[in-house]
Amino acid sequence: MTHLLGGEALHLEYPTKVVLENVTVGINEGDRIGVVGRNGDGKSTLLRLLAGRQEPDSGRVTRRGGVTLGMLDQSDALVTGLTVAQTVVGDRAEHEWAGDARVRDVIAGLVGGTATGNGQSGDIRWDAPVDELSGGQRRRVALAALLTRDWDVVLLDEPTNHLDLEGVAWLAQHLKKRWPANQGGLVVVTHDRWFLDEVSTGTWEVHDATIEPFEGGYAAYILQRVERDRMAAASESKRQNLLRKELAWLRRGAPARSTKPKFRMDAAAALIDDVPPIRDSVSLARLAVNRLGKDVVDLLDVSVSFPVVEPDGGIGAHEVLRGIEWRIAPGERTGILGVNGAGKSTLLGLVAGTVQPTTGVVKRGKTVKLAILDQRLDELNEIANERVSAVIARQRSSYLSGGVELTPGQLLERLGFTSAQLSTPVKDLSGGQKRRLQLLLILLGEPNVLILDEPTNDVDTDMLAAMEDLLDSWPGTLLVVSHDRYLVERVTDQQYALLDGRLRHLPGGVDEYLRIRALAAAGPGRQPAPGTGVGAGVAVEAGNGLDSKLQRAQKRDAEKELAATDRRLAKCAEQIAAKHAEFAAHDQSDYLGLGALQAELSALESEAAALEDRWLELSEQLEG
Repeated sequence: MTHLLGGEALHLEYPTKVVLENVTVGINEGDRIGVVGRNGDGKSTLLRLLAGRQEPDSGRVTRRGGVTLGMLDQSDALVTGLTVAQTVVGDRAEHEWAGDARVRDVIAGLVGGTATGNGQSGDIRWDAPVDELSGGQRRRVALAALLTRDWDVVLLDEPTNHLDLEGVAWLAQHLKKRWPANQGGLVVVTHDRWFLDEVSTGTWEVHDATIEPFEGGYAAYILQRVERDRMAAASESKRQNLLRKELAWLRRGAPARSTKPKFRMDAAAALIDDVPPIRDSVSLARLAVNRLGKDVVDLLDVSVSFPVVEPDGGIGAHEVLRGIEWRIAPGERTGILGVNGAGKSTLLGLVAGTVQPTTGVVKRGKTVKLAILDQRLDELNEIANERVSAVIARQRSSYLSGGVELTPGQLLERLGFTSAQLSTPVKDLSGGQKRRLQLLLILLGEPNVLILDEPTNDVDTDMLAAMEDLLDSWPGTLLVVSHDRYLVERVTDQQYALLDGRLRHLPGGVDEYLRIRALAAAGPGRQPAPGTGVGAGVAVEAGNGLDSKLQRAQKRDAEKELAATDRRLAKCAEQIAAKHAEFAAHDQSDYLGLGALQAELSALESEAAALEDRWLELSEQLEG
């Protein structure tokens, strides 16, 4: 465990707040660390301190001699006057960077095929000045410029911002393969919980001016937090119940969450035996029918075209959607997937009535009351100078959530507001607090159809869990558009994709969408390139040749060995528990006997550790 970078007794405070107090952390070779915590608790500050971009009030940052460090900041400070090419590859000759497979992969994954003249929709022009790029394009170029260079330690602050599902999947695969095992160091701050689970093997939680380390990614972190909170104090019961519900989702939800040794998942299952299902779908559907009636919104053979100027100066038509047939049911919870420009906003506009179809019919039920939680906060501008307490005082006196009647103040508490913040003017709230207030005002308006358009902006992981908990008991029809894979899988029951202007149901969920996109990008009869998103939990069958048969045979052998290892791990866990019980019952004055028992216990623990390492190796082979 060679030390790469760390901080000793770091202390930093501002006039009104202590950010970090006597914090000591270290990054060793092979560490892949995800950083979580509430907004404003110091996650980004920690990265700046470790990178040397900010000095602590006391303490010091240590770096092993010769260690190189690269950091992606949230500010995207690109050098003005340069082109995309100059920013990404610098002054390296084309034959030099083009001959590097990793550089080509980064350019293809973040910038597009324009460097080789194979541009596609959404690509960034290779010769474009960086000063003319949009915010999302600048972010991707900054990330590409960082990843095309060699670093021993990489620090990433919200790297998934402005990346779509495929981009996030590509980045996860790139980081997992960037360094050989037990080499390099990665620290990433992100609210994307799926991404955390994919890339991190350890988690730092920043809270109350301290940093608490946990083993594993987001799922393991939630499990350990539940155990910590269970032992800490019963007074935190509200917070504990929310975390237990989150753990229930991790255990019972998306298949990707269950790729853990069975004996560990059994321990998690024991914690959540008394936790009810995430959502009572039958009861929610019945409530939705009562509130909505049988008709919500029907899109019948709908197409949408927009006028465009042709090269010859004439006016043509660009067809965004064609032949859409979608009958939205009461209580339906659907996620809409698609690349930027695929027509997701147009589709939502059809549902909301802000976009009219070029052909086809949109039928809307008489009882439909629709609300949209979008990326903008325009509706808060009118009340910017009012205090939060005055705003909610004008709303309904109560709200029914999960069969329990809650006041607006109690709802605010569930969404993370303190009593002191009730007297804060709306304009002085943080971005995440404004997002939560926006959601509360929408729910108090009692819509029965709710559209969430990228609702995760400026919201930390704890608040995302609180929002999801609130939505679990909401009985209306829910439509979600988001690049946050975890959110989509968590709050929706089915997913559709917009592909080539048509709406396609995805029985296999996000994994199926990524597989379809990767196969389309590879072309007919070709395998997707490594890191295109297929590796994120999706296996693609090869052809019927000898290589394919060997691969399938090797896969079967690996699956058999994995099952055997799983069984042996479970048996080891039982033997270790029995040995501990034997210890407790043994004569404590019999030192020779206790020594023999300790030797047997150590042998069992060593065997379990070796089996777990082998289990992880086999799992990575099967996933890759």
